[in-house]
Amino acid sequence: MMKPLTIVAPHSFEPSFEKTLLSLTTSDLVERMVIISPEPVHLKIPKGRVLAAGPLHSQETLRLMLGEVRTKYLLLLPGSQQISIEPEGLEKLLDKTLSTKAGLAYSDYYDEREREKTVHPLCDYQPGSVRDDFDFGAIMLFSVSAVREALRKYGVVSGTKFAGLYDVRLRVSIDHAVYHLQEPLYSIIRNVEESRVLPAGRQELPPQEEIFAYVDPRNEAAQDEMEIVFTDYLKRIGAYLPPDHFKEVGKVTEFFPVEASIIIPVRNRKETIAEAVKSALSQETDFPFNVIVVDNHSADGTTAILSDLARQYSSLKHIIPKRTDLGIGGCWNEAIQDKVCGRYAVQLDSDDLYSNHYTLQKMVNMLRRSNDAMVIGSYTVVDTRLQEVPPGLVDHQEWTDENGHNNALRINGLGAPRAFNTSLMRSIGFLNVSYGEDYAAALRISREYRIGRIYESLYLCRRWSGNTDAALSVGEANRNNAFKDKIRTDEILARQKIAEGIAHGA
Repeated sequence: MMKPLTIVAPHSFEPSFEKTLLSLTTSDLVERMVIISPEPVHLKIPKGRVLAAGPLHSQETLRLMLGEVRTKYLLLLPGSQQISIEPEGLEKLLDKTLSTKAGLAYSDYYDEREREKTVHPLCDYQPGSVRDDFDFGAIMLFSVSAVREALRKYGVVSGTKFAGLYDVRLRVSIDHAVYHLQEPLYSIIRNVEESRVLPAGRQELPPQEEIFAYVDPRNEAAQDEMEIVFTDYLKRIGAYLPPDHFKEVGKVTEFFPVEASIIIPVRNRKETIAEAVKSALSQETDFPFNVIVVDNHSADGTTAILSDLARQYSSLKHIIPKRTDLGIGGCWNEAIQDKVCGRYAVQLDSDDLYSNHYTLQKMVNMLRRSNDAMVIGSYTVVDTRLQEVPPGLVDHQEWTDENGHNNALRINGLGAPRAFNTSLMRSIGFLNVSYGEDYAAALRISREYRIGRIYESLYLCRRWSGNTDAALSVGEANRNNAFKDKIRTDEILARQKIAEGIAHGA
């Protein structure tokens, strides 16, 4: 009787590679192993067969791989880490896949260093978990029938070299559950020198650069493929929005005391707030503007600095909210709803600076002459001494007028600085959170309105230990990622309703 599992892994010359596969051959669940290698290799692994093929993430390799599988399930090891399966780990994962009828299953794991094991939890998969770098860990268990059914029903995007596995995962998820078993079923055994395994199409990057990997020019070909695959997926699930569906921004009838307001939410930034405020006040424009700083009950001396600056500059509006439960998004709501807010609201973080004296003018010019509800500029990453650091300019060239509003669901951010039509944002509002509030607002706007882009650097974004995304724990990173996935889930559902209306001529 045939056993249920075929194990597939790309070949690695790491000493741990054969050790991992040999440990798996002892399982009564494993029928055979397929090792993918572009070059001839000789492995003394029982049940093993070498498949001559290219990278695992290419469509052609996946086609050849599926041709080798005769079992009901495929256990994919996409990386080259050394893995140690917990007792009955494979049995548990297989049982859950069977009982839930999942098309894909994965589990938490242990990080093991020098015999110390730490639980490494992963995020639950949800409809909005559509980013191409979603972390499934080192083991992915596919139902072979679900994969073949998805490919037969939905086809594949032809010729992909980087996005083949992403394509398969998305298509399987259309009709089948993706199940996360919240139990560590294996260990990834790490050492100090071990290189980090990054998602498909990415280069090895230092930690400070990894957050910007999806806009790194070195990944352009891979990201282009990911966008094509993702756009096709949106069409399959009825969430794609055509480029000609946008609404016109309504005519403004409200009175505004100034043309624009620079909004700076702040909490405990005594080291940087004065520089940020002075950068805002130094803007040269052909219209009146003010600077609104929402001081979220700072306790480190920030409030005193702002009070002193407000006495010196009448155009600086220092607001301390009555509420004490506000996140960054809540501070934005306080600013845009205030009677001193201008017709346009332009972002500046409390630890960043505008790159020159004309940033505000350029942002407002674009909002004035276009029918965009929002404009996003480009920024340069700098250190605390304002020296440029990798990746340097972040301009989100992946954005296009035709498909940027769709592709925005796949990536984790849209750039800075951001400028909004205040009337529209007063009706939409920001989520009262301190992470992802800007991303949620941009997705909500792009669902119905155009977003304009400026590709020159208008902003200096400091990378330092005080950043909200600096030195996050696994749990904190998971919470952030899960939250953005939830934003995408809600947005996909909303877009499906719009797309259905478009299809019916509504």
